[in-house]
Amino acid sequence: MGIFDFLSGEFIDVIHWVDDSRDTMVWRFEREDHEIKYGAKLTVREGQAAVFVHEGQLADVFTPGLYMLETNNMPIMTTLQHWDHGFKSPFKSEIYFVNTTRFNGLKWGTKNPIICRDPEFGPVRLRAFGTYSVRVTDPAKFLVEIVGTDGEFTMDEISFQIRNIIVQEFSRTLAQSGIPVLDMAANTRELGQLVAKEISDQIAEYGLMLPELYIENISLPPAVEEVMDKRSSMGVIGNLNEYTQFQAAEALGRGGAAAATMEAGLGAGLGMQMGQAMAAGAAAPQPRRAAPPPPPVEHVWHVAENGETKGPFSKAQLGRMAGAGELGRDTYVWTAGQDGWMKAEDVTELAQLFTILPPPPPPGI
Repeated sequence: MGIFDFLSGEFIDVIHWVDDSRDTMVWRFEREDHEIKYGAKLTVREGQAAVFVHEGQLADVFTPGLYMLETNNMPIMTTLQHWDHGFKSPFKSEIYFVNTTRFNGLKWGTKNPIICRDPEFGPVRLRAFGTYSVRVTDPAKFLVEIVGTDGEFTMDEISFQIRNIIVQEFSRTLAQSGIPVLDMAANTRELGQLVAKEISDQIAEYGLMLPELYIENISLPPAVEEVMDKRSSMGVIGNLNEYTQFQAAEALGRGGAAAATMEAGLGAGLGMQMGQAMAAGAAAPQPRRAAPPPPPVEHVWHVAENGETKGPFSKAQLGRMAGAGELGRDTYVWTAGQDGWMKAEDVTELAQLFTILPPPPPPGI
């Protein structure tokens, strides 16, 4: 050690810590041979605490402020060393600065699915993940139980243990809650608060606390989610019979041109087959049979009433509606292929539904 190092060690020490790592929980102040000058100035900033360890024993904890390391403000240290007021020589101790601010944005999640008994679906497997924050509340206990003699203790060294505690308590709380799977999204806040409360006593033994714990998502296995999506789709469709009729009406409306093209293709194919048969030397030409006419396409109709659309209805249903007075001549109707809405009496196919009623019979007959 040079002369300048020796002289600098004889002057009053200034002990402080400025953290720029954002993940350091405990940092040990380094001095040559752990020798601290009597009367040194100790600066403890907001969000910090300083723990004195002397000859392997925890001597004192200093909260934010400026301190002169003397016997009159270090009663515990004085008792350990049996100092008198005239003792002026340096003493060998260790000073650990503890970060007491919150460490936010820490992640947790279930590695394996949690098996729960759902009141609606029965046994289900659930996964969950979220974030939490942690803070040191008892620097002395945290140093004794967790840090030990580590000169630079980071959040990564304790986060794995805290995640295991969170997952364990979350699994137990979720299994006992009895909340249905479909209602869990509405109760994530209450579940997070309940889990944090259950964990608080356990991590308090380490000198820590969890100010916040959030559950971001609770999910089912992909196969179960796919079945639930199908079930939701059925709920959106509603009446399956009406939906099927609507799909059939749409298909008929879109398939008019396609049907004509198919008919022309069939006719061309039959003509080629007959030509081949005649070239093969048929004995007597067979009279060509006319192809039967295609069956008439039965239309289905939609009815506009009071600004709403009803249907589709078949012609027979419209006939019954006309007889019951539910369908009049001025009622607007529409079917696939029709150019806009038209009155029922203006549609040739429906005009016959409105026949002229006979006059009442003469009296006495």
